[in-house]
Amino acid sequence: MPAVAERQDPAIAAKGYAHPEALVSTEWLAAHLDDPAIRILESDEDVLLYETGHIPGAFKIDWHTDLNDPVMRDYISREQFQELLRSRGIDDSTTVVFYGDKNNWWATYAFWVFQLFEFSNARILDGGRTKWERENRPMTTDAPRPPRRSAYVAPERSDAAVRAFMPDVRAHLERRGRLVDVRSADEYTGKKLHMPEYPQEGAMRGGHIPTAKSVPWARAANPDGTFKPAAELRAIYEQEQGLSPNDDVIAYCRIGERSSHTWFVLRYLLGYEKVRNYDGSWTEWGNAVRAPIER
Repeated sequence: MPAVAERQDPAIAAKGYAHPEALVSTEWLAAHLDDPAIRILESDEDVLLYETGHIPGAFKIDWHTDLNDPVMRDYISREQFQELLRSRGIDDSTTVVFYGDKNNWWATYAFWVFQLFEFSNARILDGGRTKWERENRPMTTDAPRPPRRSAYVAPERSDAAVRAFMPDVRAHLERRGRLVDVRSADEYTGKKLHMPEYPQEGAMRGGHIPTAKSVPWARAANPDGTFKPAAELRAIYEQEQGLSPNDDVIAYCRIGERSSHTWFVLRYLLGYEKVRNYDGSWTEWGNAVRAPIER
């Protein structure tokens, strides 16, 4: 990720992250709402939330229709990603700031999908929609002005550095690689097959992938949705769970949305160079014939 000096945020730098340029504060974004070199993208679990009010100038990213292939269980193609960015006036010189609901679950998910195409000029709004609203910052229901189409040229999609498939996880187990299960404690133990307060989502078996450490994703967030400082994150992942920045780590949840949050924490806030998101996650593993499970 390129460090853009004029766009660094002192409030974020003070939190001690390995890559503070990956975040911006609400104060910083409020001061840059009219910057034409910045594009704000909202990505929510609730795909209707944007229409009830959003940050002025923000464009909607619908994780169902904008990021996922409509037929295959996969993400959009190079051509689809290229059109997505062109239609929103984004090119490599544009700084993209993601935010959303649920403490930025889906903002980090969208950020992660962008990394499949090595789009590095991207940031997350620390605290997301929750913090912005709590601070009574401006919201609008007005549609943003249609941007001038860009001439962005996307590279071929490259999953290997940030995405793990089921065979990768099996090979990871054989190498005794590190796994982080970011679901709730009841999902990890197999007591539940779904998130608390959510419907059953189709896994045939409950439990977790053998050797996986249980670190629920929300432990990395403060009550206002911001990420905890680096020292507190290291206490969770390193002192408590024994992870190291040199480890090869795979994070998973149910479909990759919560684990994208943990992937972001490990990769950008703590500086882990080898961390991947297994987006097949428990929906795939818990249904796979003879996939090993622990409870």
